Amino acid sequence: MPTPAYDSVTFGAAILAGAVNSVAGGGSLITFPTLVWLGLPPLTANATNTAALWPGALGSMWGYRRELASTEKQMYLLIVPSFAGGLAGALLLRLTPAPLFDRLVPLLVLFATLLFMAQEPIQRMLGHHPHGSRSPRWFWAAGLFQLLVGVYGGYFGAGIGILMLAALSILGGDDIHQMNGLKNLLGMSINGIAAVYFIVMHMVSWREALIMAAGSIVGGLAGARVARRMGRPAVRRMVVAIGLSMAAGLMLRL
Repeated sequence: MPTPAYDSVTFGAAILAGAVNSVAGGGSLITFPTLVWLGLPPLTANATNTAALWPGALGSMWGYRRELASTEKQMYLLIVPSFAGGLAGALLLRLTPAPLFDRLVPLLVLFATLLFMAQEPIQRMLGHHPHGSRSPRWFWAAGLFQLLVGVYGGYFGAGIGILMLAALSILGGDDIHQMNGLKNLLGMSINGIAAVYFIVMHMVSWREALIMAAGSIVGGLAGARVARRMGRPAVRRMVVAIGLSMAAGLMLRL
């Protein structure tokens, strides 16, 4: 039975994740492994994490509403493969045998951590990327890529923002703020449909989800101030260290 200490750890991890997301991204690398270490089955922990952090994604999208207003209308079509991929990934997660997912978890955490480590080099590349083609053929390719990102996002989720920024750059995006706004919208679509599916299928542990939702809001509002004082590089190093140590610990746990 959960104790006050259990709730405090859950809340604290969510506060840290909210602060990290506001500065560097990668908060799921803190909250998901924490839920596993607290004793939730990995499948339940993954579904709970997705449902709990979705409100934060909605807030991030709202923060970029001005940039979204100036986004080309055809780019909104990428919401369709985002929804389809997110739902497919969530369905795939539910169909995955629990023992198999338990063995995949350390690899997923490690992959997401490595992807997070590559974020800044990718962003530097994006900042100097030539304006890409937007032919119908190219756009269909981008839609297929977004579908695959959606499947991964619905299945696990951490690191999808980096993948989407790369795709938007190839499509010719040259305004990082506008790209971030669209990335947040598409990410909210992926996580939103996955969260709805997890809730309908009773895969979410509501005690932890509600505590984490509150903690992520507090972290995003108050904890970010402390994280900004630490500086973005220090926060990134902290997230990488947590991700790598969690992946190693989960491997040993098997």
